This record gives sequence, structure tokens and C-alpha cells, in this order.
Amino acid sequence: MKITPLYDRVLLERLEEPPDPDSKVIIPDAAKEPPLQAEVIAVGAGRIEGGRLIPLLLKKGDIVLIGKFAGTEITIRDEE
Repeated sequence: MKITPLYDRVLLERLEEPPDPDSKVIIPDAAKEPPLQAEVIAVGAGRIEGGRLIPLLLKKGDIVLIGKFAGTEITIRDEE
């Protein structure tokens, strides 16, 4: 299944941070905060303003920073 965002929407996949090998503290998954970095998977065509299409500056493969609780989480093929 191919997902294409509409207009000025962007599809992102959060990038998991590798655990620190020197750390002795184990944090359960329920207490971990979501990662703040994400990779752009798909980009919409852009926003329409004054009858003109203004394209987005992002492209597939870019790495971006996002807010902790930003966006809407979806599940595609058993993957969040």
C-alpha cells in the first residue's frame, strides 16, 4: 500500500536512538519518551495560497526534528 500525503502534509518515521552502551540504568519502554528526530517518508504537493500552489521545502529522505507529542500516529502493516 502506498500512502501519499495531501497538500502540505508530511509522512514521517521516528528514528529510534540506540541505547547508550555505557549506561547501567534500564528504562522500561512505557517510561521512555518518543524520539525527537524523524525521517521524511513522503511529502504532499504543497499548500494553495491565493490560487497558487506553494511547494514544500522538504523532500523524501530528509531528517527533521519534531515535537514530543506532535502529529498523529498511524499503523501501516503492523508498524507504527
